[in-house]
Amino acid sequence: MIKILVVDDSHAPREMICDTLKQFNIQVAEAINGVEAIKVLEAEKFNLVITDVVMPEMNGYELCRWIKENPGTKKVPVIFCSTKNQDFDIHWAQKQGGDAYIVKEEFMKDKMQLLKTIKYLLKQVK
Repeated sequence: MIKILVVDDSHAPREMICDTLKQFNIQVAEAINGVEAIKVLEAEKFNLVITDVVMPEMNGYELCRWIKENPGTKKVPVIFCSTKNQDFDIHWAQKQGGDAYIVKEEFMKDKMQLLKTIKYLLKQVK
């Protein structure tokens, strides 16, 4: 079974992403910031991480760098899902090791885009 960690300090978007994933029989865990996400990642293995950018304590960029620098998680794909939609935001996410970037507004219009991205990235890992 696919296991995904969803990291977002805002309850509503986090819940919407989790509910979408659960509809496709994906096992989901949640964290409210990067610090909490690291604790979860150290305790369990995940196939993929979806993270917001702007969060307290540790933002999504810092979390992504930690994931990609840690030997136990460096191959775990990271999808950024954020309201930030400037070219710089997307470029900076890629520079941190992010594998994909989805703007939350686009996710709200087309939830299948996230699922297609997940499927594509998981095929790349194998």
